[in-house]
Amino acid sequence: MKILILHQHFKTPQTGGAIRSWYLAKGLVEQGHKPVVITSYNEKTYLHTTIDGIEVHYLPVAYDNAFDYYKRSVSFLRFVVQSIRVAAGIRDVDCIYAISVPLTIAFVARWVSFRKKVPYYFEVGDLWPDAPIQMGFIRNPLMKSMLYSLERSAYRKAEGVVALSPPIKDAILKKEPSAKVTMIPNMADCEFYKPGKKDPHAEQKLGVDGKFVVSYIGATGLANGLDYLLECAKGSSRAELPVHFIVCGTGALLERLKKNATSLGLQNITFTGFLDRDGVRGIMNVTDAVFVCYKDIPILETGSPNKFFDGLAAGKLIVINFGGWIKKEIEEKRCGITISKTDPGDFTRKVRTFITDPDLLSEYQMNSRKLAEQKFERTILFKQWLSLFRN
Repeated sequence: MKILILHQHFKTPQTGGAIRSWYLAKGLVEQGHKPVVITSYNEKTYLHTTIDGIEVHYLPVAYDNAFDYYKRSVSFLRFVVQSIRVAAGIRDVDCIYAISVPLTIAFVARWVSFRKKVPYYFEVGDLWPDAPIQMGFIRNPLMKSMLYSLERSAYRKAEGVVALSPPIKDAILKKEPSAKVTMIPNMADCEFYKPGKKDPHAEQKLGVDGKFVVSYIGATGLANGLDYLLECAKGSSRAELPVHFIVCGTGALLERLKKNATSLGLQNITFTGFLDRDGVRGIMNVTDAVFVCYKDIPILETGSPNKFFDGLAAGKLIVINFGGWIKKEIEEKRCGITISKTDPGDFTRKVRTFITDPDLLSEYQMNSRKLAEQKFERTILFKQWLSLFRN
């Protein structure tokens, strides 16, 4: 098969970031298929290249997590126009796989599907436009109506819809009962991330030897609500717990978070900035618990965050501050804890248990790895994904 993958935010292990679409494309190559990716990057010229056997078209469409709503919208629309132009020149496509967000990728999928007379599949990792509406970015009633109409039509016309979590699947079927929805969550790379003893040299370099290390690895944007993490760090310091936080990533609020941490006099937090995949694995080596944090907005609980699956694969205690399907998963499998959305002091109370009981910590960490291997291992999920096209 020759599959055209439309993903504005396609990442590779070399660039770092969320690499689910790379896993899918690379898996296609290994199975003898031909993936062609149309994506964007923050350069000024178009680039057509091959990476790991994957044909990639990089469009010069700038995007940054720090962009405001207007700049993001312009970036999304520019990508629609340019990707339609490039897709027109790609011959002998058997089907299209469009990855949202942004939701506007549906325009491209529908147009290419119509012109080339091939089916398209639509992947949903975040519910749009629900997410930006609940976060207050979209308020115009006409705009809301237009986006909801686009969303429903994207589901209805697709040959298949892939939901990255159970609540996303439920929401899609509620909006468009005729949609053919399959739930395939994000993937745990159990080959790349492996539990092991902490590297003493890495601990000394980061200044965390003898500490209980809690790592947050991901975007530092508005939706992530990392002011809450700062309050947890503050509470840990006051309680004189040997806890050290590491924040790996970049985003709109990174500089503000650094400034606030300084203002609070926090000595138990380190900001590494953005790290590539190998850098993240190094941080995971010295980590005891992975922190997954969101603002108190209901729609955000439906997501399938990469940091959660990386934490499982690396065999780490999972700490979250929200409800939903992930809360149910970690509590049933005894591999993580849920702390209060509104009371950061709950973090110190619950984490103290694992600091004083290393055997309990080891049990939860081993359970994380088991859950990754049994339910979210990437080769298993890839086979499920590939079966969509065979059917």
